[in-house]
Amino acid sequence: MADKSPPAGSFDLERVRELIEMMEKHGVTEVNLRKAEERWVLRRGPAEVINMMAPGGYAPPAPNYAPPAVHHAPAPQAAAPSAPAAASAAADGLVIKSPTVGTFYASPTPGEPTFVKVGSTVKPDTVVCIIEAMKVFNQIPSEISGTITEVLVNNGDAVEYGQPLFRVKP
Repeated sequence: MADKSPPAGSFDLERVRELIEMMEKHGVTEVNLRKAEERWVLRRGPAEVINMMAPGGYAPPAPNYAPPAVHHAPAPQAAAPSAPAAASAAADGLVIKSPTVGTFYASPTPGEPTFVKVGSTVKPDTVVCIIEAMKVFNQIPSEISGTITEVLVNNGDAVEYGQPLFRVKP
């Protein structure tokens, strides 16, 4: 094979390499080259970080800026509640509610184990799920200590603000 040289008036690859080395040596971040009809722009610097989503996957969770609403189950109103009413209130326990409108995801990505399940022990700042709102994936922390007794929504369900997500026994 013959060594093909660049056409007359074109940039020489060796010269471009030399320019890149000079840019690195002198801290230059951009050089614009123009020769006849040809124009090159050489840029160097930190690579842009692009979050890519794997096919069929969730995007990496974004920080959660809205704290989840945690509410205690209402106390029985009667001064001396009957045994079934007291048992019902104790069974209800605490509720972790959705802090925003969005889509509920029980795991970080499809195929991975869920953040929590019935019987899981949670404490403040334990991530219990992800809620996607406007293409932002928010990690939802528990903010209470206890044991998950019931998961009230299914993976992929649309949830409303204040909707109960989990029931927790303190």
